[in-house]
Amino acid sequence: MADARYESYMGLGPRRIAHWEHWSCPDAETYITGIDYYQHPKLCREKLNKLYPELGLPIPKTDDPIPHPTLDLTGQSSNCERHTVRWGDGESGTWQHGEAYFNSPEEVYAFSPLEKADFTGWRHVVENWDFSSEDVIYQKLIGRFPAEWGNRAPEHSSAGIGFYNTMFMWPLLTFGWELFMECCLDPRFDRIMDEFAEINRRVFRVFARLPVNFVVCHDDIVITRGPVCSPSWMHKFIFPRYEEFWGMLKDANKRVIFMSDGCMDAYVDDVMACGALGIISEPYTDYKAIAQRYENCFIAGEGDNRILMRNQPAEVRAMVESMVETGKMSGGYMMCIGNHIPWNVPPEAIKRYLDYSAEIAYR
Repeated sequence: MADARYESYMGLGPRRIAHWEHWSCPDAETYITGIDYYQHPKLCREKLNKLYPELGLPIPKTDDPIPHPTLDLTGQSSNCERHTVRWGDGESGTWQHGEAYFNSPEEVYAFSPLEKADFTGWRHVVENWDFSSEDVIYQKLIGRFPAEWGNRAPEHSSAGIGFYNTMFMWPLLTFGWELFMECCLDPRFDRIMDEFAEINRRVFRVFARLPVNFVVCHDDIVITRGPVCSPSWMHKFIFPRYEEFWGMLKDANKRVIFMSDGCMDAYVDDVMACGALGIISEPYTDYKAIAQRYENCFIAGEGDNRILMRNQPAEVRAMVESMVETGKMSGGYMMCIGNHIPWNVPPEAIKRYLDYSAEIAYR
């Protein structure tokens, strides 16, 4: 029997509209369950999943107490070399990328991703694996899946894997925003992008061998105002690689979900043409327009945490009603607060969003 997430990915329109939530609000868990998340994280999460099974949140392995975070939105981590802020029950990664390794365009042009290959320890690139060979990558990943699956995931399951650095994120994270923007139009940068593409060929060949039905490909190719780089740059360095990599997955009967922050309106058609089932993004994107253009495609991320932050019951309900309207337009729609449910969202507003969804989020 197919699960609701599988049915949503495939555009099959389960009657109850499923959820995909970016969840990072421990205080809401405490508020909703009556169990202190920090004192009993496992018991708290177990009760939350009983109350709202549609969330499908992972259960901590132990019920050992968790220390309360000391950071806030302007906090500094204990490591003075990297700025972080509070994230869920801990702290975020850093948004300082590349500065510790590259100080000038000449250093960027001299870098060889393939010669490096082993990015172990480079936390700022997120996917800091050893990419020196397909076999090394395969051995790293295959242990994530039950041995009894062999090389094939259960049919009609949402078994999947995600990759943060689908293509655009590699130079952004490796060199940092400023050097990436300064260097990306120089012809010397072409070789670097080619080498990042070769690293990802290894990755996607491995994904094609893994027991998964879906691959979530993340690349923040847009910001809240839209594209970062021009269509011509994207069509030279990014979209042809998507088509190639995702073609490998298609040949292995695996499907792609594309994820990006920001407003995806300008590049929706390009991503869909490359072979994605659909897009999960942020509320700046026009999801109703996507639903109208692509019949029963997967879409998620229309919910807006700015509305939850204001915590006005009528406004929260109106948001849910609008989301349900889009859900009735597309069998692949999922309820999702696209710009996240972080630690500082009012717990009452989160519960209200979940309760309104439980009441009216049906096709």
